[in-house]
Amino acid sequence: MNIFQKISEAVRKYDDAHNFTCDLCGREVFGGERVCAQCRKGLPWNDKNICPLCGRKVGEPGVCLECKKKRLVVDKARSPLLHEGEAARIVYRAKRQKYFYRTAAELMAPLLDEFGADALVFVPMTERAYKKRGYNQSRLIAEELSRRSGIPLLDAVKKTRDTGEQKELGRTEREKNLEGCFHVFDRKGVRNKKLLIIDDTLTTGSTASELASVLKRAGAKEVDALTLTSVYDKHPFGLKENET
Repeated sequence: MNIFQKISEAVRKYDDAHNFTCDLCGREVFGGERVCAQCRKGLPWNDKNICPLCGRKVGEPGVCLECKKKRLVVDKARSPLLHEGEAARIVYRAKRQKYFYRTAAELMAPLLDEFGADALVFVPMTERAYKKRGYNQSRLIAEELSRRSGIPLLDAVKKTRDTGEQKELGRTEREKNLEGCFHVFDRKGVRNKKLLIIDDTLTTGSTASELASVLKRAGAKEVDALTLTSVYDKHPFGLKENET
């Protein structure tokens, strides 16, 4: 470890041990938590009925309509929060304010025990995208979850090309856009492992599915996904006449 790495590690440890205010509202906190109790109560928790496959909110127990049409390649996905309100803003801010990776990791950590993963993997960025943002929030969240849990972090995949903005694309278009963009360069590290993909949000699940596909082809025994938020279809049967 060189001098710059030592300084960076010392700063990280100090920041971890000296958090005095809530990351969301700025209120004083006393236990080093990133989100105060009052803000936690106001978050849109994904703790009611969920699809057992993709982990997204459903109206009643059972597999969601999307997974009935075509299930994700990941064996199981979970998220502690719905992608709305303050939770969606955390995802947005994590892409622009680096320190929010700690906020995301704190909220995601309680779900780690559901998976029994051998290692954590993150959604990689291209070198060009990384230079533009300056960091990969998915990697930072995975590193923090690894530090908190002791589960090893496996850096085994690279992204070979930029896929552009996807927020306006549906699932089919996203799948085509992502096809062939990931490459496993550490097949030995992946082989026979139960892996957990870490990312900020699950929208259609296309990114997690494409990454899971290459990991399974490289020999992974099982691949699951954990994201901070997940997007669910509020109108699975279309809008009613009095809705807009």
